[in-house]
Amino acid sequence: MYPTFQEEQKFRDPNYKIMELNKNELKTELNLWTRLDLIDWLSWNDRNGVYRDTDSLLEFGNILGKQEAIEIITKQIGENSSDESYL
Repeated sequence: MYPTFQEEQKFRDPNYKIMELNKNELKTELNLWTRLDLIDWLSWNDRNGVYRDTDSLLEFGNILGKQEAIEIITKQIGENSSDESYL
């Protein structure tokens, strides 16, 4: 069976592309991203989450750091992965 156009588009989109990486590849890739890139991905993936600085300051009194953002992304992708290395 051939992938649909939408599925092909997903494979080209960086937001989806990182979901196909194994845990080590994912961490390596995410460490190359800026903190703001990480926050953009988190906001895209979880529209109800509180990740942007202004919202985070109002809600929690602090902002999301880069390492914490990497941990959250890794966890969110791992929850949707069949790869046991995420667990």
